[in-house]
Amino acid sequence: QVQLVESGGGVVQPGGSLRLSCAASGSIFDIYDMGWYRQAGGKERELVAIISRLGFTEYGDFAAGRFTISRDNAVNTIYLQMNSLKLEDTAVYYCKAFVPVPSTNYWGQGTQVTVSS
Repeated sequence: QVQLVESGGGVVQPGGSLRLSCAASGSIFDIYDMGWYRQAGGKERELVAIISRLGFTEYGDFAAGRFTISRDNAVNTIYLQMNSLKLEDTAVYYCKAFVPVPSTNYWGQGTQVTVSS
């Protein structure tokens, strides 16, 4: 079992920045990759960014150049630095951890990010 706790959401003006954190606990050595997804009202959940155990990263098209995912293995935490935020970035942001054996996705409770003027 893996537990995930997100933090760092809030309200920010367009053009502003936020940093999200996701701390993992439990069977952390079984985790292959961790990442961020988001879901806006009435839309499907979409990939924001993921980072593998070896540090390889992948971003959603909208995130490239504005968002940066990173990890601190010493504290079992990943971060999402979000810059140049836009109104359309408003969503609930979820942290996910993938464990390959058995194939399981663990999700955090979500943190609200609201971009508003």
